Amino acid sequence: MKIFALADVHLSFFNSKPMDVFGPEWRNHHLLIAEKWRQLVAPKDWVLICGDISWAMHLPEAEEDLKFIAQLPGKKVLIRGNHDYWWKSISKVRNALPEGIQAIQNDYVPLGDIAVCGTRGWIVPNNQMSEADEKIYSREIIRTEISLSKAEKDGFKDKIFMLHFPPFQNKLLDPGFKHLFSSYGVRWCVYGHMHGSDHRFAVEGMIDGVSYTFAAADFTGFSPVEILEIE
Repeated sequence: MKIFALADVHLSFFNSKPMDVFGPEWRNHHLLIAEKWRQLVAPKDWVLICGDISWAMHLPEAEEDLKFIAQLPGKKVLIRGNHDYWWKSISKVRNALPEGIQAIQNDYVPLGDIAVCGTRGWIVPNNQMSEADEKIYSREIIRTEISLSKAEKDGFKDKIFMLHFPPFQNKLLDPGFKHLFSSYGVRWCVYGHMHGSDHRFAVEGMIDGVSYTFAAADFTGFSPVEILEIE
């Protein structure tokens, strides 16, 4: 069984939003996603979708986007991105999800001996950070620990952590996430959010025992990225 990650699929079947305004690589990007997904992902595999799933403003409007994801191979785990305005009540979201899709919010998804944890994240502290951003960041750090601590309490030692926002500032790992990842045995972290010229800020590879993968769709060529394979 393989575990893949992909972020920022930005679907909009209900109210079509032409994505090629962000660059020609986005033209008919949903077709590229489906093609490459089917080439790589088997029914037994899992795909972690790290936010910015749908441009829908309300949950019913996201239905077709969720159906599109559901009909692709494998099981899926979702976290919320900053553009997922349709994601409000987690109970309503979970009730609306098609079979084979799970959502994380203040909890985790067990995947064999590994716990998949996650939260949206936010801008990490910097000199220009507003008071409002500081409050949101602090709340996301709390949610990070809630997710990780629940998995730890249930006996999971190895964890994958899903974020939408990167846990880096100027390519340096944020101390808040660094402390929690070290304390709770996170071994893999996947994230997205950055597009176009901001790809230059992406950080990947092993840092302090954690393997980081940047999985924004326009960075990966709209292809899920393999994170690991387990028995």
